[in-house]
Amino acid sequence: MARVLFFGRLRDVAGASEIHVEGGAERLSALRAKLGLDNENLAQALNAPSVRVALNQKLIISGDDPLVQSGDEIAFMPPVSGG
Repeated sequence: MARVLFFGRLRDVAGASEIHVEGGAERLSALRAKLGLDNENLAQALNAPSVRVALNQKLIISGDDPLVQSGDEIAFMPPVSGG
């Protein structure tokens, strides 16, 4: 089971700040697709180019498709602005 965290507006679109996903090892792209199966708005939001992803608290470089395994933590983060 992997722990998936949603931050900012992604939390609103997902309807939760955290979910747990069952299953074995799969690529990040497959996990994104699985998360968006029942929620088209979430699918679009997770695939936006500005969304950052961290795997086990390490940012993933755009274009990488790492293997996500049971026990991993995946965080989806929208762009952050400040001032």
